[in-house]
Amino acid sequence: MAGGITVKDVRSQDFIKAYAAHLKRSGKLEVPSWTEYAKTGSYKELGPYDADWYYIRAAAIARHLYLRNGVGVGALAKRMGSAKRRGSRPSHHADDSTNVIRKIIQGLEKLGIVEKHTDGGRKISSAGQRDLDRISVQVAKASA
Repeated sequence: MAGGITVKDVRSQDFIKAYAAHLKRSGKLEVPSWTEYAKTGSYKELGPYDADWYYIRAAAIARHLYLRNGVGVGALAKRMGSAKRRGSRPSHHADDSTNVIRKIIQGLEKLGIVEKHTDGGRKISSAGQRDLDRISVQVAKASA
């Protein structure tokens, strides 16, 4: 059964953590210099505390593109967004930073993990699907 395990068969937290470690270990994903100072959305007060947040976000985006083909930057920004706290007024949803998502997608395209979809948006390439399935098999073996 180990050969038939895909990204859908493992816990998302475990997969994202393992794939982020793989991206960092490979050293091929180019991390922009501004990530040290960036916030992940306009609704945030501070940037992420984790130094590897860019790899974690890239792994989450790659997993989402694996599960749903044809997703664009706007849909990912909406998906990654969160509640904007407005003091005593009710909270509202705010989208994530599209610049961060766009740069991650461009980096994943350079690696050959993601490619453009014919109907718009992006999708996982066959090499990317193979790579993500290989990592999911490792995660399944580690958790078993």
